[in-house]
Amino acid sequence: MILVISFLVLFVAGFAVVALLTRPSRSEALVQSRLQAIGRPIGQRQVEAVDILKKDTLSDLGWFNDILSRFGPAVQLRRLISEADQPWTVGRLISGSLLAGVVVLWFGRFVLRNHALLFLVAVVAMFLPFAYLYIARTVRFRKCNEQLPAAVDLLARALKAGHSLSAAIEMVSQENPPPLGPEFRRVFEEQSFGLPFRDALFNLTARLPLDDLRFIVTAMLIQRETGGNLVEVLEKTSSVLRDRIRLKGQLRVHTAQGRLTGWILCLLPFVSFLALSVINPTYTDLLLNDPLGRHLVWAGLALMGLGIFVIRKIIDIKV
Repeated sequence: MILVISFLVLFVAGFAVVALLTRPSRSEALVQSRLQAIGRPIGQRQVEAVDILKKDTLSDLGWFNDILSRFGPAVQLRRLISEADQPWTVGRLISGSLLAGVVVLWFGRFVLRNHALLFLVAVVAMFLPFAYLYIARTVRFRKCNEQLPAAVDLLARALKAGHSLSAAIEMVSQENPPPLGPEFRRVFEEQSFGLPFRDALFNLTARLPLDDLRFIVTAMLIQRETGGNLVEVLEKTSSVLRDRIRLKGQLRVHTAQGRLTGWILCLLPFVSFLALSVINPTYTDLLLNDPLGRHLVWAGLALMGLGIFVIRKIIDIKV
């Protein structure tokens, strides 16, 4: 009976994952519906009300989107997904998180006999999609920072050659690879479609909240409103950005040992505890079931949190 139930849970979970990954996107569904409308005879075609305004939905399901729109954290999750540049919705993120927690909770009970540890592992599994988004966001921002000096140099050369600022931004969007090139392309398209140039640049800093990018946007707005030699400002800014990137690289090399030590000290207790629980479940029962053992666990977690905070303060050097 247990094998049958396990097979059914695995089958449903696998089907849900496949359906989630292979379902057509909204743009593909729209193209398919337009093609079907074209293929129908003229007398059977219906006039559709086309909405050209872009709508940011939190979920593909209408009722779930209405529920999520009432919660403020859902908007923050949508911003996180946008900054990570992932084709997800908040509804898919929450559904995937719950699915991961349920699957781990179901199959983990055959391996882990301790209910508290099983619940903790399931909670960690639920937070894995969010951790992936944060890692993807960090990697994307790091690539943008690395591409920014070359983009500023190209912008300065285009202005020096006599191009307008809008044309220079278009050149930057064409010459720079993702992820920075498409962001400048979006700035050019927004101001081409009538959005004020100032608002288009503010939208850029909202999508990429980088300090170096804010410096460049501030210089461009000041020059546009008060005048000045923007080419010289951009050239000096590019030089400063390159020095900052070089210094950050040197700091990462010098603090690599401290960061590796921090990761080992943080993960080793949890890995060891999980391995002991799997090998000999009765070995850790006393630590979780006895009141004194639970107090020691909370004290150890608090001291680990303090140690993580101290290590991060040591290796986090502001540039």
